Amino acid sequence: MSRLVAFAAIQGGYKVVSQVEGELEKALASQDAATKIGFGNTAYYLPVIYSLTGMKCETLEDLRKPLEFARGLLPPHVKGQNHLPYLGPLLDAGMAGIFAYEVKEALRILREPEFYTFTEDPDIDAGKIWVGPADDTILRKRGVEFVDGSAPGFAAIVGAAPNPEIAKMIVEDYQKKSLYIFCAANHNGKTVIEQCLEAGMQIGWNTRIVPFGPDISSAVFALGFANRAAMAFGGVQPGDYRRMLMYNKNRIFAFVNALGDVGTEWAVAAAGAVNWGFPTLADTDIPEILPTGICTYEHVVANVPHDEICQKSVEVRGLKINITEIDIPLAFGPAFEGERVRGGDLYCQMGGGKTQCTELVKMADMKEIEDGKVEVVGPDIADLKEGDTLPLGIYVQIAGREFQEDFEPILERQIHHLINYIQGVMHIGQRDISWVRVSKGAVEKGFSLKHLGIVLHAKFHQEFQKILDKVQITLYSKKEDVDKLTERARAEYKHRDERVDKMTDEDVDTFYSCTLCQSFAPSHVCTVSPERTGLCGAYNWMDCKASFEINPTGPNQPIKKGKVLDPKLGRFEGVDEFLKQASKGAHETYNFYSMVHAPMTTCGCCECIAAMLPSCNGVMTVNRDYAGETPCGMKFTTLAGVMGGGAASPGFVGHSKFNVTQKKFILGDGGLLRVVWMPKSLKDEIYDRLNARGKEMGVENLADMIADETVGITEDEILPFLQEKGHPALNMESLIS
Repeated sequence: MSRLVAFAAIQGGYKVVSQVEGELEKALASQDAATKIGFGNTAYYLPVIYSLTGMKCETLEDLRKPLEFARGLLPPHVKGQNHLPYLGPLLDAGMAGIFAYEVKEALRILREPEFYTFTEDPDIDAGKIWVGPADDTILRKRGVEFVDGSAPGFAAIVGAAPNPEIAKMIVEDYQKKSLYIFCAANHNGKTVIEQCLEAGMQIGWNTRIVPFGPDISSAVFALGFANRAAMAFGGVQPGDYRRMLMYNKNRIFAFVNALGDVGTEWAVAAAGAVNWGFPTLADTDIPEILPTGICTYEHVVANVPHDEICQKSVEVRGLKINITEIDIPLAFGPAFEGERVRGGDLYCQMGGGKTQCTELVKMADMKEIEDGKVEVVGPDIADLKEGDTLPLGIYVQIAGREFQEDFEPILERQIHHLINYIQGVMHIGQRDISWVRVSKGAVEKGFSLKHLGIVLHAKFHQEFQKILDKVQITLYSKKEDVDKLTERARAEYKHRDERVDKMTDEDVDTFYSCTLCQSFAPSHVCTVSPERTGLCGAYNWMDCKASFEINPTGPNQPIKKGKVLDPKLGRFEGVDEFLKQASKGAHETYNFYSMVHAPMTTCGCCECIAAMLPSCNGVMTVNRDYAGETPCGMKFTTLAGVMGGGAASPGFVGHSKFNVTQKKFILGDGGLLRVVWMPKSLKDEIYDRLNARGKEMGVENLADMIADETVGITEDEILPFLQEKGHPALNMESLIS
């Protein structure tokens, strides 16, 4: 081990501790010692200090103790030409520096409370790009990903690349491997975060590019996040420093990339990270520590080329990532699932009420299809100009010795998140209400409709190889072809839905979850029962059961419904317990059969949204493809924006079209007989089922009693119609009592 490494790290430790001691004394001289300090909205105080020592720092005076502890860790200065090649003094100096950095950041937050946004995403328009330490809400949402493997680790990048293009290349390389990128520090006044913005990238927790702060001290937030994950999900107790550090070494696969000149302050941070088993790889010529010891392999590696730093970092950390290249001109991976394609960046779109967009997966005979064949029938992206729309039909044929018809909707629903994995492409909805938006950046890189098929072919093979052998995909973009596919698809959807038509919630003791939409609505948890189909319309109870059989660790998990807490509203003990865990604590309970009392959460993929109409003592429902005004005063798009992000909003609820005529539909609020308005197109679509269900409930010709936009689009306009028809809702008990 180089004497220069020891000298730099130990010098850095002394420098940082002394500097922060001075800052603390200055703060104590100007403010009361009992002044509250902390990182905000966290039960973990200053998390590195608390997790490793058990010290609870809540006031300015409390900061003296960890700084005294840090001072005691500092080893003797390196003297003479001969230095014992031992890591111990470096680790102590590094830990002292990390403690001091955490105190420094607490003082900064006290001194400049508006410096960090403390949010998932920065406020770029306001010039505030630094989010600071993650609060416990973000920890619960993101930390579990490091435990369940959906985020295999994180790259802590300090400094800046030589230019924005190189920064973008490095960061995207990590995104492709599903890693988080925690960014801090600057090199000559420039940060990799600013370079990412210059390169047109979206930053924030949702894209896994986290802008912690502009100084090397901000890197302590990454270590604090790792330690809090160990306490929250690994059961490690505060003060159990040995278990804490071993947990991180063995479970949190992280490393540091130092981009730029490494001075003493960076050196002490790197030495501190080694305590966690996190190695440092630099793009400059710095002294190396190559023997194994604390880290899995090398501790410090120098002169790593920028185009190799990602792969080399993964190798040195001992992280195993199974990556299969997909031949498209855009980056691809879960890190892009949270991206939005907003108006200013939109090049073209398919569906979303502008055109028809339909998806259908069907089982085929092995001899009928050719594996890997992807065909575009009709115009492609290159034939469009900015702002254009296209109809789109995505038709996937699958053959396999183990494939069953029951598996069709499961793979069909995967289209949603797999398309979202493509950088610059956004997908919402499912079945015949899908919506695909393509960004200008994606088009500039050569994106084509064919690339949708290439992605689906590759990912279906990767994720479902046990049940399929061949995948062929046809993408239709001519209106007549899309309409023909849509007509066929709707018949298939109807057949699937009717499979559970005779089942009741009392017939089963297990419901199923669906969390596929959490990329856009993180707190949304859909629970599917025989009489409460998924609000997207794509999944019923049997679909979820089949999905769990295919992928036991996937988004459709069995939920033992347990004790029935309220049979009228539809509240179940087992569902409540699952909901608390799956929503990361955002929700504690909801009811299956009510929109008034603690309704289910709603995401943006719902087919319909129901809303109360108090003056009519009833409810309305509006489907996604109706673009007009409604009696509640909001269009579908407005309703979805207000309560479609995973919210549970009394008086509103998302649901599927099929659910309208299921026996338990808002049964706790009066059931189907409460429905007084819906768009004519929806009423015509389910007309026979409306009358059949109404007859079961004692009302003949119910569909003709329900108003639509031809009657009116306000409560005042439709009330006389309801009175003339003798609608049953008018004589029911008050909906808001």
